[in-house]
Amino acid sequence: MSPAVSRRELIRKFRALGFAGPYSGGRHQFMSKNALKVRIPNPHGGDDISVGLVKEIVRQAGLSWDDWNKA
Repeated sequence: MSPAVSRRELIRKFRALGFAGPYSGGRHQFMSKNALKVRIPNPHGGDDISVGLVKEIVRQAGLSWDDWNKA
């Protein structure tokens, strides 16, 4: 299991997996790939994103944990 990641690292990995963005939208920014939109957490003073939240975002994106770790 990977440790918590920064928002910058989360965005980098999603881009490596073919997602575009982040784009503004409502209360949260999102990244998209085809018709799929994945909301990403707002920046909060440099706080890292917890492993649990990263896993939930990865699941919503339809990705496997292995794909995520390879990105």
